[in-house]
Amino acid sequence: MAKGKQSIFALGAVLLSFALFSDPARAESCAGCHNGITPGVVADWQASRHSEMAIGCEMCHGSGHQSAADVAKADMPTPETCGQCHEQQTAQYKRGKHALAWAAMSAMPTSHAMPKVLSQGLKGCGGCHKIGLMSPEQLESVRAETGGFGTGACDSCHTRHTFAKSEAREPEACQTCHMGFDHPQWEMYSGSKHGVRHTLKRAGKLPPSAAAPTCQTCHMQDGDHEVRTPWGFLAVRLPLPEDPQWKADQITILQALGVLDPEGNPTPRLDVVKAAQVARLTQEDFDRERDKLLEACSQCHSAKFAEAEMARGDETIRQVDHLLAEAIREIAALYKDGVLEKPESYAYAFPDLLTFHDSPTPIENRLFVMHLKHRMRAFQGAFHANPDYALWYGWSEMVRDLADIRAMAKELRARM
Repeated sequence: MAKGKQSIFALGAVLLSFALFSDPARAESCAGCHNGITPGVVADWQASRHSEMAIGCEMCHGSGHQSAADVAKADMPTPETCGQCHEQQTAQYKRGKHALAWAAMSAMPTSHAMPKVLSQGLKGCGGCHKIGLMSPEQLESVRAETGGFGTGACDSCHTRHTFAKSEAREPEACQTCHMGFDHPQWEMYSGSKHGVRHTLKRAGKLPPSAAAPTCQTCHMQDGDHEVRTPWGFLAVRLPLPEDPQWKADQITILQALGVLDPEGNPTPRLDVVKAAQVARLTQEDFDRERDKLLEACSQCHSAKFAEAEMARGDETIRQVDHLLAEAIREIAALYKDGVLEKPESYAYAFPDLLTFHDSPTPIENRLFVMHLKHRMRAFQGAFHANPDYALWYGWSEMVRDLADIRAMAKELRARM
């Protein structure tokens, strides 16, 4: 079937669904009550494209809720709800890393050690990771913890009830989640030349034609919702590098992440990493995502410049990997020599980098900060064109971390 005819049929199906499930009179009835209860919700919906197209409340919330006595009957939207009309975007989202956000959080041992309000109550990791798909059991559990709310995914970027495309296209839409301790991409971007030019362009100080990339320019090209990056969240990948030292360092890091055992064989945790797609595990997967970014860069820069910048980002990872691996080996040696007691929960004779703030001693806690705060800043700063983050908040801090860990290890040995 020709693409044009497919589009016509798809549009006809959507219009038919509007006719069947959207009732302007019903929407006005909802607004009549909610104007006095939640006027902000009504105002947002009335300003939305949904309102313009007569998509009423029941299209997303169903028709079960009729009064204050039966509010529990109001359906709360999921990505499938949005997919009734936005089929392509929903399918793209489900293939990308955002859809795996809840799985990635749940895979971290630390998420099961923190107070429930910070994970499922959405006052910590879960507040952002709720953008991910949930199983029916997870959905039920989260809604029980949050009074029936806390899910939706699409509205993480297209805030309800305006659900504005214009909002989701701006870099601030990414700011709430991509900032702070372990992923300060907002701070890096907004202080980079890319972010500065976007701010100046929006203020009218640069012409409308000026190149001023946003987060979406690079990570959601042509509005593609299948968001993913080459190196992944933890900047580890397969196949391992050919450089002998970097290969050894990455093996040490993978062992401390618990995905390789002391002999270098895969562990069951590797299956969790695969399922959550927090790393690229084949050269083809890595190249696919790298090529996407190079294509975005080449819209404003020469291909040679873009490739050189990416190579410098890779080299930054190589440099900081050696610092981190050395620190891991220091602590692993303390376990081996009986100087430091290895926690029973650690499967192998390596510090577990995924324990985060649960690490039991100051020296292990310093390693956690070195890994998740400073190493992240180093390599993410390099790729987000923010040299200050790459150097002073990243590499420099890691050098100091390693010196402190070595001094702490020496002191612990002296007490034996």
